[in-house]
Order: sequence, then structure tokens, then C-alpha cells
Amino acid sequence: MEARDGICRLIKQNTMQNAQEWGRLELAETKVGRLDHKIAKLNLLSKVPGVEFLKSIAHSGDNGIGLDEPAPWGVIGVVTPVTHSIPTLSANAINMIAAGNAMVVNAHPSGYRCAAVAVRTYNQAIARQYGIENLICMIDPPTLESANAIFEHRDISLLVITGGPAVARAAMAQKKRAIVGGPGNPPVVVDQTADLDRAARSIIAGGGFDNNLLCIGEKEVFVVESVFDGMMAAMAKAGAHRLDAAQVDRLAKAAFAWKDNHHTVNKDLVGKDCTVLATAAGTTCPPGTDLLYGQTDEGNPFVPEEQMMPFVPMVSVANVDEAIALALKHEHGFGHTAVIHSNDLATITRMGRAMNTTLFAVNGPSTACLGIGGEGYPSYTVATPTGEGVTNPLTFTRFRRLSISGSLRMV
Repeated sequence: MEARDGICRLIKQNTMQNAQEWGRLELAETKVGRLDHKIAKLNLLSKVPGVEFLKSIAHSGDNGIGLDEPAPWGVIGVVTPVTHSIPTLSANAINMIAAGNAMVVNAHPSGYRCAAVAVRTYNQAIARQYGIENLICMIDPPTLESANAIFEHRDISLLVITGGPAVARAAMAQKKRAIVGGPGNPPVVVDQTADLDRAARSIIAGGGFDNNLLCIGEKEVFVVESVFDGMMAAMAKAGAHRLDAAQVDRLAKAAFAWKDNHHTVNKDLVGKDCTVLATAAGTTCPPGTDLLYGQTDEGNPFVPEEQMMPFVPMVSVANVDEAIALALKHEHGFGHTAVIHSNDLATITRMGRAMNTTLFAVNGPSTACLGIGGEGYPSYTVATPTGEGVTNPLTFTRFRRLSISGSLRMV
């Protein structure tokens, strides 16, 4: 346990020391997101939990004693996404090593080189201080074939997947245990009792973070019509840039294509800065703008699609009942994240029960659920399809019980 704790601290220390350089490396390779937020995501790793989450539970009675302990799985097969390449790998490493595991990683092909730099740095530091080599292994280069080899390897008992729907389905189709971070399309509800200025600042902070690459980020906003104009004004006051109807329409046509009876996202716009999206919309916005917004109806593809761009559609609805119904509809049953801005406790409770999402943010940014602007701890693998939620060291353990009959009881 002492060695595990020391290794986790080493990983955090190395990440903090290299955050600036690694943030630049990741942005240069992946070409999505923002440098300042890439660096912030790496610095956030200092708050990822370690061995302190592992607790043993003792039972003592007339028939002896029992000890329940969280035990390692062994070698964990890991798939990481392009959206948070180094942060996801590093957070997983802290959690998994704290739990006593080793790991072999198949990173996204568009973000593996920067992750490999981090892995080499971690492994060298671990070997130098603890004499353990290759605790974190990584495929270079990663391919679909190497991912399948990891999925099917007899010595890998647990899979941990953070990525798109295709790789998530592939992992869950395996016969072994899989922990899967799936897609999300987090809706926001703003009712007539909300603090509009606070709601606007929160939507910009969450939806604009790393150009809306976070799976928890605010993706569409449903506003009760009696406060809709006030909400639109509050967004501008808080620093977001408004697109008019023609500009929203032009952006939607650039961002989505209709293929095989569904919308596909233009990857050239995913994770790009607001200035790039504004150009696609036929306009400009001030440099450093965190978020674009504009009024749409429910049928605009920005509403149902998880688009991962720093633009949020604002939909006016008759009342909060309609807002919650549309939020439920366009979250698609992913059970991932939902947000509400309201000062009506009954409405907050009703939406929370209806959505039944893993993360539910109230009167704050979506990031509050991961400890940024709220309480809790961070992780870059939020396992929604398989139910583990915000992963931590306990997520990557097996239950193990030691039972001694009739002995060692002193009273």
C-alpha cells in the first residue's frame, strides 16, 4: 500500500511538472480543444483519489472474524479517447495502480504519441524509485487489431473503455467484465425562478471548457419562455457571443451532414475555437470568446446530437414541464449528465428523478460534478452504460473476503 501511494504521488508530481509542455504536445497532436484548458485538465489530476479510498471492513462475532478487502484484478486493458488523451490515461493510472493493478493501454490513434511521452516519464520515475518496470504499458501504434487483442487476451480480466459508441459496444460484447464510459448529450433546463446571471456564467464555464469536449459539458439549453429574453441577454453579459438565425443555420449546415438517415458531425469543427465556428457561421467573434449561442428550435441538429463544439442552442419552451420533457428526450436515455438552474426545490427534485443521470448539476456548471466549481473528486472516465459512475480506485477492485472460524476472538 505504501508503494502504491508513492507511485500515485509520483504520477501526480510528474503531471504537474510537465503540464505546460504536455498540454502543448496534446493540442499539437490532437488539434482539438484549448491549450489553457488542456493544462488545467492536467493540473486537476492532483485531486484524483488514490489509496485513501481503499478501506477494509472487519466482522467479529461468536464464530470468528471476517475481513472484507478490495483486491486487484491484475492487468487491466484500457482504451483512452482523443478528447482527453493524457488526462484520461493518467487519471486511470492513479486509480488503477492505487487499487493494485497494472495496465495496458490502447490509446486513440490520433492522440497516442503525447500519451506515450507521459507513459515513458511515469515508468522511468516508477522504476527509478521502486524498481518496478513497465507498470503502465502502451501499444505503439494502436490499431483496431491491437484493441481486439487486448479485449480477447486471457490474462486481461477487466476492460476499461473511455471512447465513442462503437468501441463501447465492442467492449460490452466481450465475455469479460467491462467498465465503459459512454456517450452523453447533457441538457440544461432554466426555469422562471433561476438566477439568470449565474446560470449564464455556469453554462459558459461548463459548455465552453476545452471547447465543449467534455462528455459532461452543457450541450443544449431549454429555457422557459417567460425568462427567455432575459437569459439570452445574460449570456451576452457573461461574455458569450450570440449568433443570429441565419448564422445559426449556416453553422448547422457546416457542422452536420445527413447520411444513412442520421446526422453525422463534421470532425473538422469538433473541439475547435469559437473563432473557427464563427467563420463557419459567416461572421466573427472576439478572440478569446469561450462560447457561442443562438436561438433554435428542437429540430436543429445541435439539440439531439452530441456535437462537442463551443456552441449551445437555446430553445424557448412554454413551461418547465416541457423543458424537463425535452431534456429527457434529448438526453436519449444515456443516463450521463443533466443540469438545472432553478430555485424551486420541487422542480429540481422532479427533474433529478425524471432524468436519473449519473451526474446532476444544480445551479452550477456541469464541471461542478467533478469538483470544479462544486464538491466531489475528478475522473476522466465516467462509466454510465455499466453503472460505476465517476470512477475511483474502488471501481477497479474485486471483492475478497477472508474468514477465520472460531479463532482470534479476544472477547
